[in-house]
Amino acid sequence: MSRKEDFVKHISEGYNFKGESIILGGAILDGEALQDAHVKVPLKTLNRHGLIAGATGTGKTKTIQVLSEQLSSFGIPVLMMDIKGDFSGIAKEGEEKPFITDRHEKINIPYTTAKFPVELLTLSEQNGVRLRATISEFGPVLFSRILNLNDTQSGVISVIFKYCDDNQMPLLDLKDIKKVINYITEEGKSEIEQHYGKISTSTTGTILRKIIELEQQGADLFFGEMSFDIDDLMRIDKTGKGYVSIIRLTDIQDKPKLFSTFMLSLLAEIYQQMPEKGDSDQPELVIFIDEAHLIFNEASKVLLEQIETIVKLIRSKGIGIYFITQNPMDIPSGVLAQLGLKIQHALRAFTANDRKAIKQTADNYPTSSYYKTDEVLTSLGIGEALVTALNEKGIPTPLAATMMRAPMSRMDVLTESEIQEINSGSKLVKKYSELIDRESAYEMLNKKIASAEEVVVEKKQVEKKQTQEPSTAAVVGKTVLKVLTSATFIRGAFGVLNKMFKK
Repeated sequence: MSRKEDFVKHISEGYNFKGESIILGGAILDGEALQDAHVKVPLKTLNRHGLIAGATGTGKTKTIQVLSEQLSSFGIPVLMMDIKGDFSGIAKEGEEKPFITDRHEKINIPYTTAKFPVELLTLSEQNGVRLRATISEFGPVLFSRILNLNDTQSGVISVIFKYCDDNQMPLLDLKDIKKVINYITEEGKSEIEQHYGKISTSTTGTILRKIIELEQQGADLFFGEMSFDIDDLMRIDKTGKGYVSIIRLTDIQDKPKLFSTFMLSLLAEIYQQMPEKGDSDQPELVIFIDEAHLIFNEASKVLLEQIETIVKLIRSKGIGIYFITQNPMDIPSGVLAQLGLKIQHALRAFTANDRKAIKQTADNYPTSSYYKTDEVLTSLGIGEALVTALNEKGIPTPLAATMMRAPMSRMDVLTESEIQEINSGSKLVKKYSELIDRESAYEMLNKKIASAEEVVVEKKQVEKKQTQEPSTAAVVGKTVLKVLTSATFIRGAFGVLNKMFKK
């Protein structure tokens, strides 16, 4: 048996699955794409998370598009966090071109065009479905971790949440929690000390500054009502395709704290609300996080630990998370170890550090008698990648250099008029467009402070009146004294006495 025939058998056996699977492309050996060596991923293991990495321009976005299209075709909803804004074309049919059909002939996969149901979501004031969450939904622990607070400061946040719960004051947005902090430091200081203990003003001052820092990154647009319902991410259209929800994040690239805040809150909310699924035939939802280094570069140690914990646990809920970045070393080792599917596009070696990073990357992949992994990593072409997945038993599949299939949808962004068309036909845009500002902690505390001030004013007015107006007894006394000492009274009294003595 020739080396080529042996390799085809090796790949065919390694990627032979009983259940449904996604076809990524055809395996490459010695620079040749092979027609009978398809590289696939079983739907059953797509909740085991994954990594899509590679240098700029090597085809990462198109790989995400290919995965999302096939997931949607199987009725699996997708959530894509689109930092660069180049993913929206999935909503429109692609165009058959010679280089695409030629690629598909090489890997023996028929090419067809298709479009997929899309919702455009936004964290900012861009057009789309507005995403919001309340402070109360975060809870004291998660909110403290987002602000990177120490134990003492986290304890104060817990007191704030407890105080608001005890007094039925909803914490909805940032102005609510800022108002509570000001209140417990000033007007309500004695009330808090009596029921919850003393709180240092320096501690509340630090917390307030960190909240303002978060606010300056645009978090005031995110915190509030109405809160986004994660069930709206799980929608299937009338043809049976899963919705592809695209969060447009092009305007928050310089706001990593807001990005990580949203991502962590979303994952926590999904984890809390989704029921346990165990081992199922396919995932309930697949999440793609583009430019993942934006999360990890700015995240505190505590926040990283929280992300790692959620990544470990959320797969039991049927949720798959896929991180997209330029270099696998951008992902913390604790998270990297949880990733089952790895799709590595080409890396470039310009410096000694680059070569070192490539060697470290190569060490993360299964060994292969057919490839020198570190050499392949620098020789892959556009739209080619090293792939290893998990089979249905959770065992890594053979390493395969792969010519990736082309997307069925448009490989370009939507125009403004096309974006408007999607938004105008969206039920979710209408559902979440209204900003609700119901009575919450901010308004309730303002009323409480105003009522207390009215009581103080009334008390002062009474005291002032009492000092200005003498009492009734004093008035009577003064009147009697005035009468007794008046000349008329004296003359009258002496006249009566004279008459008595004359008799």
